[in-house]
Amino acid sequence: MDPGMVCLGTPGAATGLLIVLEGDGIPALKDLKYARREDIAMSSQSSAEKNPEAASKVSPGSSSHEGHHHLKEKSPGVARIEAIAACLTPVTRTVLFAGIFFLGYSFGLDAVLRNVYQTYATASYDDHSLLSTINVIRTVFAAATQPTTGKLADAFGRIETLCLSALFYLLGTIVEASSTGLAAFCAGAVLYTLGFTIVQTLVDIIIADVTSTRVRLLATYVPNLHFIITAWVSGNISSAVLDGTSWRWGMGMWCIIFAVLLTPVIGTLVFVSRRTPHGAVNAQASRRMPLGQLFWQLDVPGVILLVASLALLLTPLTIAGGERPKWRTAGVIAPLVIGFCCIPLFVIWQLRAPHPLAPFRFLKDRGVWSPLAIATFMNFAYMMQGNYLYTVLIVAFDFSVTTATRITTLYMFTSFVVGPICGLLVYRIRRLKYFIVAGTILFLVGFGLLIRYRSGPGGSSRAGVIAAQVVLGVAGGLAPYASLASLQVSLKHEAMGVMTGLFLACHSIGDALGNSVAGAIWTQVLPSRLASNLSIQPNSALAAQVYGNPFAIVAQYPIGTEVRTAIVDSYQYVQRYLCITGICLSIPLIGFAFCLRNPVLDQSQSLFEEKEESGRETLSGRDQ
Repeated sequence: MDPGMVCLGTPGAATGLLIVLEGDGIPALKDLKYARREDIAMSSQSSAEKNPEAASKVSPGSSSHEGHHHLKEKSPGVARIEAIAACLTPVTRTVLFAGIFFLGYSFGLDAVLRNVYQTYATASYDDHSLLSTINVIRTVFAAATQPTTGKLADAFGRIETLCLSALFYLLGTIVEASSTGLAAFCAGAVLYTLGFTIVQTLVDIIIADVTSTRVRLLATYVPNLHFIITAWVSGNISSAVLDGTSWRWGMGMWCIIFAVLLTPVIGTLVFVSRRTPHGAVNAQASRRMPLGQLFWQLDVPGVILLVASLALLLTPLTIAGGERPKWRTAGVIAPLVIGFCCIPLFVIWQLRAPHPLAPFRFLKDRGVWSPLAIATFMNFAYMMQGNYLYTVLIVAFDFSVTTATRITTLYMFTSFVVGPICGLLVYRIRRLKYFIVAGTILFLVGFGLLIRYRSGPGGSSRAGVIAAQVVLGVAGGLAPYASLASLQVSLKHEAMGVMTGLFLACHSIGDALGNSVAGAIWTQVLPSRLASNLSIQPNSALAAQVYGNPFAIVAQYPIGTEVRTAIVDSYQYVQRYLCITGICLSIPLIGFAFCLRNPVLDQSQSLFEEKEESGRETLSGRDQ
């Protein structure tokens, strides 16, 4: 193992990773794609000339043999990126991945800092209580935008969709930074979320477009390597900005930074696209879709039903949380009922849509539905303990603010240290399933440690909770991104963009579910437990004060006092419920991991295409 790979946050380390990407696997992929350049260039023409009737009869639910011509009838965006990938040289590939690294650094650090600035922004409008509402809106739009991004990239092209993301990102940032009221700030947050979600999803799609299945996992970590250092320096950056200026400049400066760092990625793709065969790119680009055809190509009805179902389900779940009176109001019940009704409508439409947003013919494959289930359940389980981790560390373990903040970043830091190492091992072993299964098992072990070490200022308890976060981080480095890679290698290129977006949407849905369930447990269990344990002292209002502002109250009662012991016992009690729920959600994760396929990774972009070209129903060694 090259020690330089450990410090992947530096430009030199990024270059080292790019050298790996240009190793013995990628030139083979490059040669393969160059060998197919003329096939790509003539795909539409040859399929139409040889068998126009067969091409016109292909339906979304066609079998593998009927879909053979359909695979060559590629969307304009897919055809163009295949031609671009075929013409990438070692130099342009290195420039592209270097650009992706710095672009990921830009929008990733911005997202971390913006969450801090958002708190100060809502407070400046005297509406800090509406912070959760803004987060709900952002979560819903993110979950709905991710699968739609794949459709846009296939219909219009990767370059065009990147430009669209820049428009939303910059416009949303400008509106947020210049807002004079909460309504304008919320509008800017929505626009920014659209831009951020599109560029984040599209980066993952582009990486899958231009890499082989063997190197896919390693390449996927390129835009996320910055988290190794961002986890430790983001607090210092936000403090320096807020001390020297205001939250408005803290947000607004990213208009310049993001635009500058997006330019090399778009510029590289445009430069390479001008070197592609004219038959592959220009013929596809010159096709002008009528508005009606574009309506069905983008599956606008499916997008509307998806947005409606997610918004109507996630918004009440997150806003109502565990407050029992809110669950009885029509404002919560009615959206939930309508949202649940939209789900079967969405499924029925997707089964009949000419160009479905979520191709259910792929969801029948365990190699597709099991990664989606892992994405949902893993985030769901993690948020059960992560949502209130900082509070528990301060109140129940008596950590300092600085130490507690560092412990909450251990998961992110550990996962992005382990992840690239896992990618290197996958590159050599050529298997993904072993690492995903190991990750899900370690996830279960991590929750076991959290149940055992729920509170206490002692050395063993503190070491236990730190070890639990490290174990969870190792699991996070082994399973989530490997699950995404497992999903992508089992799909044909035409469906990969949409399904990548659907995978990321499952992550967002898992987050929302975790926030809601954890909030429900916290709100229903903790107040009554505090009231019961603090009945030993005369102040009847103390329980409500501890629940409302635990940080201020616990500072008045040091560890060892009777009141502090009662408070620690209360937080330990609710933490036990949260972690038991998390470990119960972790058990199905292991089952989903064993349901994954275990193909031998090679130099092709997709193992599904290999299957179609060979005319066989299963890949050689696919389930070994």
